[in-house]
Amino acid sequence: MRDIKRDSFEEYIRNLPPTRKELGQAWSTAIGLQDVDGLKPSEYLYETAKKSIDGEISVDEADALINNYYESRAGRLEDESRTEEADKVSARIAKLLSEKAFTFSPTQYIAIHRELFKGIYSHAGKFVIIISRRKNGCCMEIPFPMVVHWICGKH
Repeated sequence: MRDIKRDSFEEYIRNLPPTRKELGQAWSTAIGLQDVDGLKPSEYLYETAKKSIDGEISVDEADALINNYYESRAGRLEDESRTEEADKVSARIAKLLSEKAFTFSPTQYIAIHRELFKGIYSHAGKFVIIISRRKNGCCMEIPFPMVVHWICGKH
């Protein structure tokens, strides 16, 4: 027989907010993933992330502050759009990584892609086929966002 008190306690423990260290690791990972794509977050993101890690604001509040920051900045320079992407996606990744109920499946992966890139790309959370011809005659076919599949030869 299940111990209902124990089950509810375990659920309570599983849903506790992340510690400062866990939040720091989530933000660090989020920012590092932007660097992989050659994107550089703004100083505002770093300041907001520190407030989140220090417990001054929640990750949800950090996400809202970053969104508001860019909504209030009319007439940005073109190259700032990549910084905006880095900031918004970093906040969304930090939020996702700080959630306790994370599972990785194809459905979850698509949902993650939709959540991270909503309002940034029209194909967020959708399958899109991208074909890129290489100089060596190879093609890269990507049913985005799922799998990278190389096809070599003349087509």
